[in-house]
Order: sequence, then C-alpha cells, then structure tokens
Amino acid sequence: MRIILAPMEGLVDAPIRETLTAVGGIDRCVTEFIRVTQGMLPPRIFYKYAPELHNGCETQVGVPVAVQLLGSDPVQMGRHGAKAVELGATQVDINFGCPAKTVNKHKGGCVLMREPELMQQITEAVRAAVPAHVPVTAKMRLGYDDRSMGVACGQALEAAGASEIVVHARSKVDGYKPPAYWEDVARVREAVNAHVIANGEIWTVADYWRCREVSGCDDVMIGRGLIARPDLARRIRASQRKESVADMTWPEVVRLVEGYAVALQERLEDRFVTGRIKQWLNYLRGGYAEAQWLWPEARKIRDVAPMLACLRQPVPVTEAA
Repeated sequence: MRIILAPMEGLVDAPIRETLTAVGGIDRCVTEFIRVTQGMLPPRIFYKYAPELHNGCETQVGVPVAVQLLGSDPVQMGRHGAKAVELGATQVDINFGCPAKTVNKHKGGCVLMREPELMQQITEAVRAAVPAHVPVTAKMRLGYDDRSMGVACGQALEAAGASEIVVHARSKVDGYKPPAYWEDVARVREAVNAHVIANGEIWTVADYWRCREVSGCDDVMIGRGLIARPDLARRIRASQRKESVADMTWPEVVRLVEGYAVALQERLEDRFVTGRIKQWLNYLRGGYAEAQWLWPEARKIRDVAPMLACLRQPVPVTEAA
C-alpha cells in the first residue's frame, strides 16, 4: 500500500522532495523529467534534476527517488537510461503522461500515447540498456485525444518490460479537470500483469480509499494533493493502521516553507525562490484557509524575506475559519 510523490515539473524539485518526505508517509519519489533530445546530456544535468544521485538516490530520510526521462528517440532514451544508472539511479522512469503543449509539440510526453508501438520501442530500448536488477517503469495517462488508449498503451509498456505503470486517470484533453476516471485505471490494471499504480484527484484520506476501491490498485501516486496538504501521506498511513494523527497546523506548514526557502536559496536567485514559494502557496490555498487569506498580499511580494514575514503574520481566526 505504497504512496508515491508524483513528479510535477517546475515544483516538485529536490528541496520539496526533502521537505515532504521528512513529514512522513511517502514511500517513493520521482524526479521532474529530464528531457532527452539528440545530444548526450552531461552528468551535471542529471545531478541538477536528481541531486539525490549523490546520496544513493534517496532523500535524506531514506526515501528512494526514481530518475525520470522524457523523449521520443529510442536509441537516445536507452543511452540516457544507461547513463542515469551509471551515475547511481536505482530506478529509471519514462514519462508518457506530460500534457504540456510545448512538450507534446516536440513529440514528448502524452502525445506518444497516439503511438503505442513507439512507446513500446522506447521502453524496450531503455530496458535493454539498463541492468536487469534496475526497474524500468513508466507513467502515462488514459490517452491523448480521449480515454480510449489506456489498455493498448499499458499492454505495449508491459510487453516492453516495464515492471510498473502509473496511470493518471485522465486523458491529455481532460487536463486536470475533475473528475478522475479511476474506473478506467481499473480496466488497464485488469488488462496487464505489470503492477499498476493509480494517480489523479486524491486530495483527502477519503479520496485515497475511494481511488483504491474503484481502481483496484494497492498503490497510489499523489501530486497536487500532497502539495496542498503536506501531511496527507502521513494521515493516509495512519488510516491504514486504523489510527488517527493530528492535522498539520498552519504554523507548522509555514516552518516547512521557511526550510524550503532556505534550501532553494542555495540553488536559485531570490526572485526565483519567491516564485517557487508562490506556486506552493497557491496550492496550499486548497488545504488551508490561512493560505487563502494571505494570498492577495503574498502574490504581490517579490523578495524572500518579506514573503516569509507575510506568511508568519497572525491570521484572524474568523477570517481563516
């Protein structure tokens, strides 16, 4: 009954992986995708997206991190899969789910679900290039234009040797609009022997249990839900044991954001740090009334120190309720 932190381009970077795994409940993470094109990427690019390679491909609290690749050239994808393992990757994941227009325009991500044969060739190339003991896994959606390609693409990935398939329960056209079609994830799970992991629209403990019931999947991947409620995985884990834990309070969340900011300042200019904090705060609005109340002021701030001072300010109880 694993809980996996989803890769989210531009947000779920190494500092936020460290922050959220330290809260507890997360069993595995996946990096933001490393874009593979024609040339061979230097090691510094792998380390940029997966600094955990310097730590046995684990976060500081020991949570494994998979290195994710995105591209459409089987030969190049195979070469980069081999390089990732050479640098220390313990799992290589392939992105067939990204819905971003710029990515799809260059034949990466979810657009490849129009071509299950090519998905199979890419996965076969990575599987052949990577040592047998290193899992090769994949993340996809239910299709590109509609939700009709999930089974065909899942079968192609299984035939290619993918040991696990994460299925985001929407098509590219669906984007991130509710609902998530967990029943279609169940159809993929029933059609393949590879391990299928359900993803999409898990915001609460109740959502988690409904997703598992409808999809039939033991494991789930959570992205936005964990960004909005950093303790969601910990609370799910408690529910699995039929226990309860106190919800994380807003002051506790602010301390997480402060630590995140410090880590980011070692990697980015302040103006970019503030942008990342705003991204996170925007998601926190869905989990905390305090974030919603502070948002109109915080969104205008450009520097880190004033941003953190804004988040620390007392919020009227009546306003946050």
